Amino acid sequence: MKLSKLPDRTPVKLITTLTPALAARLRDYADYYAETYGAREEVVDLVPFMLEAFLDGDVAFKKGKKKVDGTIPTSSG
Repeated sequence: MKLSKLPDRTPVKLITTLTPALAARLRDYADYYAETYGAREEVVDLVPFMLEAFLDGDVAFKKGKKKVDGTIPTSSG
């Protein structure tokens, strides 16, 4: 079969506490997103994609991860 087995797609709920300043910045980011794309998204819906983009773009993390286990982390797990 050409298609490999699908990765685990079970959502993992993570509860965290934010500083008031960070919460305000995230709301500002959601406003900017709405201005840019013409679609309003809630902060809670944007955060997973923001974190994934941050990790995907962190060159030092990728290099460090590669040194530790010989792999490069990807957004697919």
